[in-house]
Amino acid sequence: MRAHTAAVLVCLITGLCHHDVSAQRNGSTPEFGQSPAVAWTFSTRAPIVSSPVIDNEIVYFGGEDSVWYALNLISGKEIWKIKTRAPIRSTPAVYLDRVFLAGGNGVLACADKQTGKIIWRRSFDETAQFMGERTYDFADYYHSTPIVDHDVVYLASSNGVMNAFQATTGDVLWQFRAGDIVHSEAVIAGGKIVFGCFDGNLYALHLSNGQLAWKFKTIGHRYFPKGEVQGSVATDGTRVFFGARDYNFYALDVQSGTAAWNRSFPNGWAMSASVQDTVVYIGTSDDRILVAADTRSGRFYWSTDVHFNIFGNSAIAKRTMIVGTIWGKLFALDQQTGKILWSLETDGYRANNPKYFNSDERFRADIGSILKSPFAWIAAEHQMGGIFSTPAISNNWIVITTTEGIVYGLKGESQ
Repeated sequence: MRAHTAAVLVCLITGLCHHDVSAQRNGSTPEFGQSPAVAWTFSTRAPIVSSPVIDNEIVYFGGEDSVWYALNLISGKEIWKIKTRAPIRSTPAVYLDRVFLAGGNGVLACADKQTGKIIWRRSFDETAQFMGERTYDFADYYHSTPIVDHDVVYLASSNGVMNAFQATTGDVLWQFRAGDIVHSEAVIAGGKIVFGCFDGNLYALHLSNGQLAWKFKTIGHRYFPKGEVQGSVATDGTRVFFGARDYNFYALDVQSGTAAWNRSFPNGWAMSASVQDTVVYIGTSDDRILVAADTRSGRFYWSTDVHFNIFGNSAIAKRTMIVGTIWGKLFALDQQTGKILWSLETDGYRANNPKYFNSDERFRADIGSILKSPFAWIAAEHQMGGIFSTPAISNNWIVITTTEGIVYGLKGESQ
C-alpha cells in the first residue's frame, strides 16, 4: 500500500521513507486467452478481502460489512445472506452440501450451501466474540480460512490456536496453540496441516491428533527480525511453499520440515503462492512481479513486471493464470512464458488512477506528500478497488472481489 506494504512498515520502524487455487470443482478447465466482459456486478457496503468460492453456479464470499453472501453465478443476484457481528476477512469452505464460514466474531458457522440455513455454530476465539479478531498490525489483512478434509474442519485464529472440528457436529477433536496470531492460509499435505504464524514459524501438525510434527523458523530480516509468516502456504504434495516478511520465499520438505531452497526478493514480501504441476507461481508485493519457479530447485522460468503489488494467489486456468493486484488491476498471463495477455481495471481504478499514478502506471513523484500514513495508503487502495483476494474461475466465468465493495462477474468466451 505504500510504494507497498513492506516499504511503509519499514518507514514506521526506521523512520526512513523513500487456500493453491486452480479451476474450481464444477466445470471444465477454462482457457481465458482473451479478455472477458463484465457480465454483472454486485455491491456491498464495505471492502471485501474474502476470496470468492464457486460451487454449482453459486458464488460464496464474506465482506467487511459483517455479512456472508451467496450469489447466483450467472446473474449475480443474491440467493441468501447471513449477518454476523464483526467484519469478515476469511474465505468460505464448501464441503459436500455444506459451507463453512469463519466470522470475524470468532464463531465458525456450518450452513446449508443452498439455503444458508445454519446447521451448527461453534466458538473458536472467545475474545473475538466481544472485540473482533485481534490484528498484528495494519498490514494484517486477512483472517484464517477453514480447511475441510475427511469430515474434519481445521481453523486457526488470532488467539494462536489451531482447532480441529468434527464437520457434521462441530465437536472439538483437538487443539494446538502456536506462538502468536495465525492468519495464514493453511494447506494439507503428507498427513499434516501446515500453517504460518506471526511468531515467524511454519508449523506442521499431524492431522490425527494435532501433535507437532515439526516447525520451521524463518531467517528474519533487518526490519522484520521475526520473519512473520502471514501469506498462504501451497504444496505439490511433497513440499510446501510459503513467503514471509523477511523478504524470503521458502520450499520445505513436508515430511521433515527441512529447507529444500529459498529465494530472496530484494524489495519486500512474496506472500502469494500457487502450485501447478512442478511450477510454483509467486506473487510479490514490493517487487511487483509475478514469478514462475521450478518447485524442485527454485529456478525461475520467467518473471513478469505487473507494476502493482500482489497479495492474493493466482487462479490457474488451462494455459493462463489470473491474478489481481491491490491497486485494482486484474491480469491474465500465459503460464509458459509469463506474457501478459490482457488486463482488466476495476471501477475504482479507472476513476482514481491519476490521483496516485503516472501514465506509465508508476507512482507519482509526489506520492509521499499525498499519502502520508499507512492508513492513507490503505484508504487509497480501497478507493482504487484493490484486489486483495484470489480470483475464482469456473467454466467461462471469473469472479473477483474488491476493496471498493464490488464483486465482478466476468464472462469469457465459451470454450
